[in-house]
This record gives sequence, C-alpha cells and structure tokens, in this order.
Amino acid sequence: MGYVAVKGGAHAINNSVILYKNRRLENGADIEVESIKTNMRQLINQVMSEASFYDRDTAALAIKQAEGNMEEAVFLMRAHRSTLPRLYYSTVTDTREMFVERRVSASFKDIPGGQILGASPDFTHRLLDDALKESADGPKETIEYKEVPFNYELDKLPKVIDYLEGEGLFVREEENNDEPDDITKKAIEYPSTRSQRLQALTRGQTGAVTSLGYAEIRGYGISAHPNIGECRVGQQPVHIDPDDDYGEYFIGDFEVTEIDAFMPDLDEDDSDAGDSDLMIKIGYGLVFGQNETKAIAMSVLDYSLEHPVPGVATSDDEFVLYHIDSVESTGFISHLKLPHYVTFQSKLDRMRQSKGEQE
Repeated sequence: MGYVAVKGGAHAINNSVILYKNRRLENGADIEVESIKTNMRQLINQVMSEASFYDRDTAALAIKQAEGNMEEAVFLMRAHRSTLPRLYYSTVTDTREMFVERRVSASFKDIPGGQILGASPDFTHRLLDDALKESADGPKETIEYKEVPFNYELDKLPKVIDYLEGEGLFVREEENNDEPDDITKKAIEYPSTRSQRLQALTRGQTGAVTSLGYAEIRGYGISAHPNIGECRVGQQPVHIDPDDDYGEYFIGDFEVTEIDAFMPDLDEDDSDAGDSDLMIKIGYGLVFGQNETKAIAMSVLDYSLEHPVPGVATSDDEFVLYHIDSVESTGFISHLKLPHYVTFQSKLDRMRQSKGEQE
C-alpha cells in the first residue's frame, strides 16, 4: 500500500481534533460518566463484552469519549487494555457456581430449580415510555414478593445438560486440559482451536455475531432450529492462585450470560441410524453482562464451527472469526479514507498509457 506524506497539514489536523472534541459540548450540556454507568447498563455490557475488558467505569468513560459510537468505544477500551499489566491468570471457573439471577429453558417447562425470569425486556410491549422524559431518583414501582418453597441454592443450581446426560441423550465431550490459547497475546492461527474460537466469538461485534448466527439457522449453514436448553444470567465468581502456598483467592465476580443450545444430531459413525441413535449436541455461548441475543448467536456459531459443513461460509472459521471483530473490520474500512495518492495515481497512469497506445 502506497502512502505519501502531506506537508503543511498539521495545523488543520490539530483544529480538526479540537472541533471534534468541541462538538460534544457545543449544545452546552454534558453527561456524567457515573450517569452513563448507572443508566446505560446494556450499552456498558456490550462494550465490555466486545472489548474483552470487564470494567464498568472504563466502559462508561469510553462511551462518553466516543459520543456513543460503539465501535470507537470498543477500540478505546482495547487500546487501554493493552497498556495494563497482566498480574495473574484466573483459575478454571465452573458456571455451576454462578449466583443465578435469571434462568430459563425453552426446551423444558419444568427444570430442577425452576424457571427464574429475573430482569428481562422479553415481556414488555416495546412501546415508548413518555414517563422517562422526566428524571427519576429511583424505581417508581415496587415488586410484590411471595414466599414459595425452594430447595436449591442460587449458586448451586443444577444444569439442564446434567438431566439429559442422566437420560443417556447427551454424551459429555472428553475433558481437554490443554492450556488454552490467548488471542489477546497471539494472533489466531488457522485452522483455529476451540479456545481461540470461543474467545473470538465472545468478543465479536454483537450485530455481526447475531447476523451470522441468523444466517446459519435460516439455511445458509446447518439449517436446523436450535433449542435453548438453558439460558443463565448471573454473577460468576473468579479466583486466582498466586502460588504462595495459601491456595486460591476469591477476587470478585462478574456478570455473564451463558447459553447451552441443544442440537439434535445423528451419531456420526452411523449414517443410517434410527431414532434410538439420536443424540443431543451442544453449542455454547458465554458473554460479559446480560446480552442474551449475542450469547445465543454465539452458541449457534460455536456448533457450526465445531461441526463444519463443507462449502458453508458459517462453517469456515477464518471467514467467521475475521468478520465479526469490530476493531478489525471498522479499522480496515476506515483506513480507506486515508491518502492513497500513490496507488491511485499509478492506476491512472496505466489507464492513460493504455489509452494513449490504443489511439
């Protein structure tokens, strides 16, 4: 790619940056970072997920600086993340230890521990609420609580896949204790490993992951209807082991959404298998914050990439993983605005030369 240095533009560039910063305040009103953090919960969740950086304060600051531009906020978060020291790696975490705030299954009406609706927009009418035009100091409506018998602890709820395993309908994959790859330190190499794919999917752009997951289901891939066996939203504990002879330390928890998508699948070793050989396979999704749509789409793409169909774009790990990354895609598209004088002029010279020879 050819570029050419432009002289005398430093003053104009500096003024452009100042003008851009002033645009945010030219109407005289400013929004506090704390207000973004407390009122834009879903936006914060999405930015943290796509940036692979769980910090609500930093996410709110990035959103303010980017004036609500999601891709720019994610770029700012990732750039800041790259400057921070990595002191520890967390130990392996088990989502069975999640403190569940929301838990539903679209596959079973009754599940051990019951359906827990939690906070969700699924039951709203999607009508604009004019009451929100007025500021509020706190919740205006109160919840009526009722005591019901509950024989489980919210941080020890059983998983639906355990029930299927007991029925002999789900075969657990052989445990893989290999050290997972870290795509924030080393670029993905193709064909990719599952740890690389899961990391790339969970930090993928929400719209891109959703679009490819939708395409996969509509017939451009497996053309199968996944069943959401379990959707969990809750607080997942994190531990570290600093090797100081005192064992693991609990350092906090973070909000996640986890999806187990059930995919009925014939035994691969028997193409003529009957109904008795039908097994359930799993597509897995897990993202920062409460972002159920992205987690579901991630589970669909995880299954598609884990069980690829030849000739299908959504089964091609390089195609999927390269095109869902917001920093990668917006960075390349945006660079087209940069001066390409040398390359374009060379094209014009060849066209003029060719035209002259024809005349």
